[in-house]
Amino acid sequence: MSEEKRIPRHVAVIMDGNGRWATQRGLDRSEGHLRGVESVRRTIRAAVAGGVRYLTLYAFSTENWGRPAEEVAALLELFCRCVQNEAEALADQGVRVRIIGDRERFPEEVRDSLERIEACTAAGERLTLQLALNYSSRSELARAARELCRQALSGEIAPDAIDEQTVARALYTAECPDPDLILRTGGEQRLSNFLLWQGAYAELCFTPVLWPDFTEEEFARALDQYAARDRRFGLVKTPTPKRS
Repeated sequence: MSEEKRIPRHVAVIMDGNGRWATQRGLDRSEGHLRGVESVRRTIRAAVAGGVRYLTLYAFSTENWGRPAEEVAALLELFCRCVQNEAEALADQGVRVRIIGDRERFPEEVRDSLERIEACTAAGERLTLQLALNYSSRSELARAARELCRQALSGEIAPDAIDEQTVARALYTAECPDPDLILRTGGEQRLSNFLLWQGAYAELCFTPVLWPDFTEEEFARALDQYAARDRRFGLVKTPTPKRS
């Protein structure tokens, strides 16, 4: 009997290449972001079909505020529009949406939209979709350190009791397991301040495909790559005994 295919419980995706996709076609960068929405839909469908239970998408980093103001405004408008258009469909698919990152910098309209999609999809049990918005892993770790310092100073926790599990519980992602697979589109091969703590033992997969061109087949190929990896977590693999 063949060994059952290993499926990652949690896949995280750095969605890169929207701007380059648009520029290569002589289009405004906002058109690339708009086309990228369909890739998000495809990836969610592929994750559900593939048995993935958690999907985290890096949608907007803290560094993205440094982009041209008109591009940032278009992105924020796109967030609100997607919430209005996608919430019901996601709920019907059994997808629960969580927002990770510092949402306080967003305009009130955007914050309200994010709260609505979380509430609308709260009952989803097939897939937890984490959207990393205004997210920075270094900022997340600094925020966790501040919170643990506050708890220690108030006597809620002893400094000596702070361990890796304590830190993990102070992160935005406390409710989810660490990613098994981190996938980046667009050809770049770096993590760009994404899930640095959580991704300590994640398998990494890089594809040259720009995000608007990312398909269900590309996602399936990434799952196949993951299934073929030998994951040892710093240990030595025990050889399989030979049959006599």
